[in-house]
Amino acid sequence: MASKATRLRALALYKELHRLGRDYEPSYDFHGKLRRLFEKNRNLSDDEEIEKALRFGEYIKNETLALYSLRKYRHLKRMYPSNSVSDT
Repeated sequence: MASKATRLRALALYKELHRLGRDYEPSYDFHGKLRRLFEKNRNLSDDEEIEKALRFGEYIKNETLALYSLRKYRHLKRMYPSNSVSDT
């Protein structure tokens, strides 16, 4: 059975992913997929399996943050075109 600390960690991860999903493309159904993934793993009882699922959730969070950073970088790059003239 999962400990209270593990449960709180899973809830915090869910809330953080849910907040990140607000900025995601609506056609992807981020919140629906997130909910189905957490519901699928709701009945895990082995500590190793729970830890593996939490690590996977952290991986998803990091990848989503990386995608957002890349999107912001690309947007800024389009706003400020580079000069092709060099000062040599």
